[in-house]
Amino acid sequence: MSAPAPAGVTLRRTAEVWVAGAGLVLSTLFLGAFTLVMNRLDEAEFSATLYPEMQRIGLDLTAGGAVAGDAYDAARTLAAWFGLTLMAVLFSGITGIFVARRRPGRRTAGWFFAATGLVCLVGSQLVLYPVAFLFFVSAGLFALRRSDRRPDVGSTR
Repeated sequence: MSAPAPAGVTLRRTAEVWVAGAGLVLSTLFLGAFTLVMNRLDEAEFSATLYPEMQRIGLDLTAGGAVAGDAYDAARTLAAWFGLTLMAVLFSGITGIFVARRRPGRRTAGWFFAATGLVCLVGSQLVLYPVAFLFFVSAGLFALRRSDRRPDVGSTR
């Protein structure tokens, strides 16, 4: 365990911010890339290139006897959902980083990172659980690392 910070020294939340930043980069890479690729493909290109690869890795979008055209619609819907999830993850994660830099002694940013992890987990339909784990680690670090200095409210007399 580390020794408490001496009086007058502010607690820096560098580790928490870096871990959350890595989560933001990875979620942008995975969620954003799928959204971007699906928005640029038409149905013929999807059926010729991406759909066979998705089937090869075990992701069958036509389960239940649907036709290949339904797989394209399902993939477009999934891409739209991932895009919406990415915007929510970026908004809450960047807000958490902003709060962590402005008020490192408070645990409010930890709540933002926990919410970001939940959004990433649920929005990616449990696919990006390793990335959501990074946000949960960052929130946990906010809960565990305490600031031993007094709050800035009230009189010091």
